[in-house]
Amino acid sequence: MSTAILYRMPSGIPGDVTRPSQSTIEPVPLDPTAPFSAYGLFGKIANGKFVPIGEGDVATAVYGLLVRPYPTQSSQDPLGTSTPPTKGIADVLRRGYQTVKLNAGVAALDGQVYVRVAAAAAGKPIGGIEAAADGTNTIAITGATFMAGADADGNVEIAYNI
Repeated sequence: MSTAILYRMPSGIPGDVTRPSQSTIEPVPLDPTAPFSAYGLFGKIANGKFVPIGEGDVATAVYGLLVRPYPTQSSQDPLGTSTPPTKGIADVLRRGYQTVKLNAGVAALDGQVYVRVAAAAAGKPIGGIEAAADGTNTIAITGATFMAGADADGNVEIAYNI
């Protein structure tokens, strides 16, 4: 094995449930007209289907986090990528711990989790997770906190509804 971890191990892969024994996960149908761009993003229920949090949404609309299935295989994705399905049944984390991708701010233990709902910018997509409030451009997710700082790739563990 030629991999050397010099400072700290990676925090995980966005969408992975990090502590399965303390998690509540439900199956939900996806809406093919509103696909998720990545795993580990917050979503809401709209017309009986799970869709990403979008522009103008409020914190009370949040239903859970899209879970990355494991094991899984896809003939469509190149190595090192993971694209959520656009239709069918997916898993949503309603309570527990999950690795997510931090797009902005500096995460710290017990820090508030925010989701961007307006003013998308480079590296700050609508629905992306952030560690700092940006006026009305982000919403604070009730019951969601960071469990540590992010790793070098921006991956960080959050607790949700614990």
